[in-house]
Amino acid sequence: MKGRSLYQLTIFSFMCFSIAFAPMLAVGLDQQANRHQASEAVALRTTPEKYLQIPPGSSFKIVLFADLHFGENAWADWGPRQDANSIKVMNTILDEETPDFVIYLGDLITANNIMIENASLYWDQATSPTRARGIPWASVFGNHDDAPFEWPIEWFSATGIPQLHCPSRNSSYRNSFSGKEECSFSGTQRGELMKNEIKHNELSFSRSGPNDLWPSISNYVLQVSSSEDAESPVAFLYFLDSGGGSYPEVLSTAQAEWFKWKTQEVNPDSRVPEIIFWHIPSKAYKKVAPKFGIRKPCVGSINKDRVAPQAAEMGIMKHLVQRPSVKAVFVGHNHGLDWCCPYKKLWLCFARHTGYGGYGNWPRGARILEITEQPFSLKSWIRMEDGGLHSEVVLAF
Repeated sequence: MKGRSLYQLTIFSFMCFSIAFAPMLAVGLDQQANRHQASEAVALRTTPEKYLQIPPGSSFKIVLFADLHFGENAWADWGPRQDANSIKVMNTILDEETPDFVIYLGDLITANNIMIENASLYWDQATSPTRARGIPWASVFGNHDDAPFEWPIEWFSATGIPQLHCPSRNSSYRNSFSGKEECSFSGTQRGELMKNEIKHNELSFSRSGPNDLWPSISNYVLQVSSSEDAESPVAFLYFLDSGGGSYPEVLSTAQAEWFKWKTQEVNPDSRVPEIIFWHIPSKAYKKVAPKFGIRKPCVGSINKDRVAPQAAEMGIMKHLVQRPSVKAVFVGHNHGLDWCCPYKKLWLCFARHTGYGGYGNWPRGARILEITEQPFSLKSWIRMEDGGLHSEVVLAF
């Protein structure tokens, strides 16, 4: 956000833009969905099954969207514009890959820039391309998703704070997504964001984790089932909240113990492969990070950032490396990294910066995962916003 001028647009103006923009966006996404239905390239689902299942005679493909940062600089004209660009990136990748599932890998929104009472408005915009195509998804939280509002220093310069016309509590204003809104600088907490996603989206597989892991929220596991038997697991997908925003950037001892207990409950003999997702890299990522460029055995295309790990290591990596069933960990957070590197008997991977929000001007894209069941394999590659593909790697077989 440094070096950019702030236009003296009001919140009221932005909201009017949102009202005008949202219907156009919805029409465009509906047209995309109709094209999919017409070509029968993807079978649209109106409601999710109770489990994820590999399609008969096919593989199971997952797209990871990381660091979208919707709502950044909402008071300036370039903020909504970069959200529109992020929508275009996701549209391109979803059309190219036609995935079975999408994972939002944290920092869907830049909450520290959002001044409306319910930040789920932006959360809904971030998930709209996936929802419009009838593709189920799941999400984990990043450090920006419920960060407190940060007052821009420019507002306290000679130009002063922009005139903000905030709707009153009895205002008749209603936005296209979530009803009456009014300006607020208190933010929307993790629990409320997750509650809204689950309540209003039948295609969401996201879950609020056990209460005793509070304040972390997005801690849960999903089963990917065999194409032949819904009760037969092919892989388990674990989602963990790596903190940040309203509390420290850490995977706690309690979360590590929950993971250990949960794996013993659903996969006691480590027979079924396990794949792990959270937002902020662990300190183990620093140990394997390439020093110059990216050389084998690591695979990737950009190494232009320093690993910014969690504040502390409290046991999760110990549990991961002790389980032969754990194949890979996937994170976001560092926009200038997209590599995968081996760590002991598993892989540590970054996704690819998807959104036009957030720092860095590297080309946008998304990491793709492909699971096959007979025999099991886990493959990955990067799909770019221009349709290009690179960094193919087999992570397990």
